[in-house]
Amino acid sequence: MTNTIEVAPLGKKDFVSDQSVRWCPGCGDYAILAQTQKNMPTFGRKKEDFVFISGIGCSSRFPYYMNTYGFHSIHGRALPIASGVKLANPDLSVWVVTGDGDALSIGGNHFIHALRRNMDLNVLLFNNRIYGLTKGQYSPTSEVGKVTKASPFGSIDYPLNPPALALGSQATFVARTIDRWQSHLASILKRSYQHSGSSFTEIYQNCNIFNDGAYAPYTGADKLDNVIELEHGKPMVFAKGSKGIRLDGFTPTVVSMDDYSLDDLLVHDESNLDLANIISNWTSHPILPEPIGVIYCVDKPTYNKKVDEQISAAVEKLGPGDFNKLLNSGDTWIVE
Repeated sequence: MTNTIEVAPLGKKDFVSDQSVRWCPGCGDYAILAQTQKNMPTFGRKKEDFVFISGIGCSSRFPYYMNTYGFHSIHGRALPIASGVKLANPDLSVWVVTGDGDALSIGGNHFIHALRRNMDLNVLLFNNRIYGLTKGQYSPTSEVGKVTKASPFGSIDYPLNPPALALGSQATFVARTIDRWQSHLASILKRSYQHSGSSFTEIYQNCNIFNDGAYAPYTGADKLDNVIELEHGKPMVFAKGSKGIRLDGFTPTVVSMDDYSLDDLLVHDESNLDLANIISNWTSHPILPEPIGVIYCVDKPTYNKKVDEQISAAVEKLGPGDFNKLLNSGDTWIVE
């Protein structure tokens, strides 16, 4: 007779490490960390099945605070390291925590190609539109005219649009959420985990020291007038149902629900790439509400799965590999 040991289900405290959290008081990173620690147990996996990998920046301290496997790597290089981890052990759930500077400046090339390959990774980009760790320089997502220590007369750079860049890189899952929208953040983390392939989530995260209030319209008292939650298969309504979105050709417009019915509105379709591009590019429009939720989601074979299939096919055709034979094949010579 075999004795079985019942294992208690995991809770949030099981994913909290013994490290002191070292972010500025009031930083939006705390809210993201809390939701991540709270939601990991709901995925029904062991702590040892998760890996958190980061680059350099305030957000990149994240692996220290998760009681999972983790890797605090170098600036902009979290995605290639995460790709290697996933290829070496496909059964792991690999999460990349990065910032707008880390991922989109020095790490921009890796960002594009990891998403293009459809690596089965969960990329969380904390976007505070500023360089926080290096004390307040403008970042790739800072708005035109941003006055910082590095741009005393205002930045003249046009900002990158992360969801649009992700779509252009052929990501198969693109979403956006906000640090203070805790329930929404939790739902997007779950959707990201459930997706097989390159999962990209932009998180609007407040830096209360160097860029406080960057997202105030989306977190303040009037937030419901300024944000629209995208729901697959549902008409696009916001402002407590008083306003909606229609397309005038390919141009989204805001209409009053006093003049239109739900049947007249644009219906969200996560699988429609053309619609996803329209949605991602109306970001920060002075009249249109800021879209949050899953912008795009489709299924496509992952890079790591195709690598496994290619290796299996090669072994079946050529037999098991011999490293020493490979090392000594071709032109070899001895240096005495």
